[in-house]
Amino acid sequence: MKTIILATHNEGKVNELRQMLADFQVVVKSLSDINYHDEIAETGTTFTENALIKARVIATEYPEAIIVADDSGLKVDALNGEPGVYSARYAGLTATDDANIDKLLTELQAVEPEKRSARFVCVLVVISNEKEYVVEGTCAGQILTERQGAGGFGYDPIFYVPELNKTTAEMSKDEKNAISHRGQAFAKLLPILATELQTQTG
Repeated sequence: MKTIILATHNEGKVNELRQMLADFQVVVKSLSDINYHDEIAETGTTFTENALIKARVIATEYPEAIIVADDSGLKVDALNGEPGVYSARYAGLTATDDANIDKLLTELQAVEPEKRSARFVCVLVVISNEKEYVVEGTCAGQILTERQGAGGFGYDPIFYVPELNKTTAEMSKDEKNAISHRGQAFAKLLPILATELQTQTG
């Protein structure tokens, strides 16, 4: 069975990928699963640059596996695209999800509801047999003034999607996967992985 390594320690992301690849004969492992704890410096200024950095480092260490790396974050229009690539560490290098949300809500305190438009962006990179693929997904919404919902992770409790009249923290896994930035990116990724798996297994 082929191994796919998702270059992250974030179990939320790993579980999402496992669910999306449930129909494939693969084992999805995180960096924690392979006991990889070296720090990978995300020095890029874009989501694509950071995803490529992570994927290339892990591909060098594990050339026999298919490597998937993502960089994703929240871009808020009223904040000129912030927090962007710094979404996970918006409130500091060791910031919790709650701390990041609190900082964002503070930054937007004086911004009117109709001007709180934002989008989640996810860039996914696949490296397989020294070939590189890059896909991107986005999900548009608005930032609420307070949390709603107990599901998801990251900024989900304050990211409201008007079409579904709920935050991504209030959605079922299937609902979220269907509309989320990561879901959109993975939808583009699945045909690539299917082709690579078929090629490698003959």
